[in-house]
Amino acid sequence: MSRNPLLLVPNIITIIRILAVLPIAWMIMQGDLVLRLVALILYILAAASDWLDGYLARAWNQYSDLGRMLDPIADKLLVGILFAVLAWDGSLSGVDMVPVIAILFREFFVSGLREFLGKTSVVLPVTLLAKWKTTLQMVALVVILLEGIVPGLRLVSDVVLWAAGAVTLWTGWQYLAASWPHLSGANPK
Repeated sequence: MSRNPLLLVPNIITIIRILAVLPIAWMIMQGDLVLRLVALILYILAAASDWLDGYLARAWNQYSDLGRMLDPIADKLLVGILFAVLAWDGSLSGVDMVPVIAILFREFFVSGLREFLGKTSVVLPVTLLAKWKTTLQMVALVVILLEGIVPGLRLVSDVVLWAAGAVTLWTGWQYLAASWPHLSGANPK
């Protein structure tokens, strides 16, 4: 008998991570220091749940197509919406938008690339560097959120954000290079 993927613990955790994006964003947008601190704590829990759901899926053998689809969506929603909210509330400068735009561009591009290649049965597996990319993005967001609570972290948040942007672009380039034969027609089906 097959299990309902909605009832698998890793998928429940992923769905909670998706749902957590809205209250986190709302709390940040209120401009209240206490709510920002609560949002930071919830964000850290949501970001950590990315590791937890993967660990439990492996440990308990609870893999599913639903989980494989939802996990990267949850990561992209958590990162993308928070970048938008932090740009809106002034936590990000105009210069900060350079790595943010690079990050968002890569995330949309690689998602589209995977969808396109899915029709050709070509799989772009997630690389170890891509996992580190997600971690760096999430750490950058933690430091940016923390910067609004603890003054003096501007240089640290800028360095981590630019590092996340650079690693994100590099992984995007790796995926493009790996898929190029299928995109250019150089690799017959």
